[in-house]
Amino acid sequence: MKHNGRNQAIIKAVYILATLMLAIGLLSACNAQSSNNEKKVEIQVNSNNIKEQRAYPLTIKDEAGNEVTLPAKPTKIFAPVLEDSLLALGIKPTMQWSNGIKPQLYLQDQLQGVPEISFASGPPSPETIMADKPDLIVLHNSFYIENGTYEKYAKIAPTYVFKNAATDIEGSIKVLGQLLDEPAKAQQAIQNYQEKVDVAKSKLASKTEGKKVALIRFNAKGMFFMTDEYFSGYVLTHELGFEQSSYVKNGAFEVSLEILPELDADYIFLINDGNLGNPFINELKDSTIWQSTDAFKSNQVFETSEDYWLNGGIHAQGKVIDDVLEFLAP
Repeated sequence: MKHNGRNQAIIKAVYILATLMLAIGLLSACNAQSSNNEKKVEIQVNSNNIKEQRAYPLTIKDEAGNEVTLPAKPTKIFAPVLEDSLLALGIKPTMQWSNGIKPQLYLQDQLQGVPEISFASGPPSPETIMADKPDLIVLHNSFYIENGTYEKYAKIAPTYVFKNAATDIEGSIKVLGQLLDEPAKAQQAIQNYQEKVDVAKSKLASKTEGKKVALIRFNAKGMFFMTDEYFSGYVLTHELGFEQSSYVKNGAFEVSLEILPELDADYIFLINDGNLGNPFINELKDSTIWQSTDAFKSNQVFETSEDYWLNGGIHAQGKVIDDVLEFLAP
């Protein structure tokens, strides 16, 4: 009887121990399964985030109808004459445009250390561009296609061509924002510029209402009117609210002293292109016909900086606005 009692006690203890070990095993299995599920959820969430944020590879058609494919986000961009718009996105190009004498001076506080590349003799050779190893080339107008440059550059890196970026600054900045995966910065730059325009337009309202302007550009070939289709001409009329002189609106291009008495402009802005027009601007200033114009007699003639009055971009146009405010609403 004593043995039987002892055996029963042992059997009972073994049974309890086995039950306890089974429970522990089941609990461990549940914890492991739970942990695995958490990991799977975490991996899935991370995978979704990556998928949502992926902007590349990107395939897009440029404004000339060419298909452009970017396998990854570009880090070395060659965009001559579009440095202004790149900087609006906080991006520096690998090289900056130069006319062979100087680059765009108004941007030099942001382009220090960026090497210049001369366009004095036309677009640089493909070999010169290739040496810099860009992973995106952006060309600001369709002339690059017409003169055969696009074909050569497109063999170096993905190349996007605008029809004419200077006539649509807002649109070209948005495109650059898409190409470089910076849409928010593009939108913010446009918004900041528009706010600047709105403030200036309000300050100048009494000066612009019913007033006409003419811009005269001087270069080595003579004196010419600028239209309101681009650069500072666009800013004055489409942004700030001046009217274009009807003489210019009707198609006048070359300026001669003889037509000055017919020029219906309340304000005249003179733009000397790189001092190349010095002989012509001096001739104008010495003319009694010029001195008899209403704008001259009213002290409403202003000499400007060709550096940004003859450039397109948010920074250039912003500086034009600053000048006009200083001239007319100091």
